[in-house]
Amino acid sequence: MRWSLLAYLVLGVLSPVLAQKPQVLIGTGGVGGVYFYYGTAVAEILNKAGVVQAQAMQSGGSIENLMLLRDRTDASRGVYYCGTALPDAALMAHQGEERFQGKPAPVRILFTMYPNYFHVVTTEGSGIRVLQDLKGKRVSTEVPGGIIEYEARILMSAAIPGFDPRVHFAKWERTRVAESAQMLSEGNLDAFFWSGGLPTGSIVELAGSLSRKGKRLYLVPLPKESTSVQVLMRRFPGVVDTGVIPKSVYNTRYDTPTLTFWNVFVCPASLPEDVAYGMVKAVFENLSALHAAVAPARDTTLENAVRSRGGRIPYHEGAIRFFREKGVWR
Repeated sequence: MRWSLLAYLVLGVLSPVLAQKPQVLIGTGGVGGVYFYYGTAVAEILNKAGVVQAQAMQSGGSIENLMLLRDRTDASRGVYYCGTALPDAALMAHQGEERFQGKPAPVRILFTMYPNYFHVVTTEGSGIRVLQDLKGKRVSTEVPGGIIEYEARILMSAAIPGFDPRVHFAKWERTRVAESAQMLSEGNLDAFFWSGGLPTGSIVELAGSLSRKGKRLYLVPLPKESTSVQVLMRRFPGVVDTGVIPKSVYNTRYDTPTLTFWNVFVCPASLPEDVAYGMVKAVFENLSALHAAVAPARDTTLENAVRSRGGRIPYHEGAIRFFREKGVWR
């Protein structure tokens, strides 16, 4: 990890006078994915508002962000790890399941962000039309141990009995979206799994690169009635839905039915109520800056911010106070 000025503040190297504000590190995702740019934009808003000293950091995505929240937050020193997360990952962390077995994360929602759309990316010339066609292909399932890989395994296990990526893929890669897109463009990969906002920059660039070579991007459809989709929806009741990636987003030939997940911006339960309130207030009083910085952030609105209310993961009391003042928490 590259240490920044903020990191030195966290370590207490600089003057205590400079470190009076809470230190908020925002876990995001890899460069090329929406999380990275969204988290960076939020950090800039928080710093300009002066409510905390914030720093966005590249990470492995949802699960790593939740582990940092759980393991690296130190309220006694005013250090809090917040971050972007998929709702199924946040639910696993909250309930102490899978990689959080025996040690749940004290996760709280600050606000709901925007919907992620599940992508199974390939080309029209690959011969891949359904998940079963990935057998014998070179495929990336995103970073090792991440929530996208976990989701991909569930989908593939429902499609191919006894599925094992080391057996059923001709080559199993575990690379970030930007690297996967480049490998596919160069002919070194047949398909990759991804979950992100619309549009995801790396896939827009991939579609353009393929077009210049006379090829066309293809997204494998995941219709609601398919066994794979039904299995994943049962695994995460209430946090997984279905939607459509319009053909205009990546210049595909068809609209693509797929899974959707509303991302959440999370913090630890130990974040002081007034700090949580100030952070949420700063973001929602500067939505125009956030919308201008990140296209999928257009769905970050006061109304959508509370759409995870009633789920199993609680909102932070500071966030609830702000949303009550705005009349959207009823």
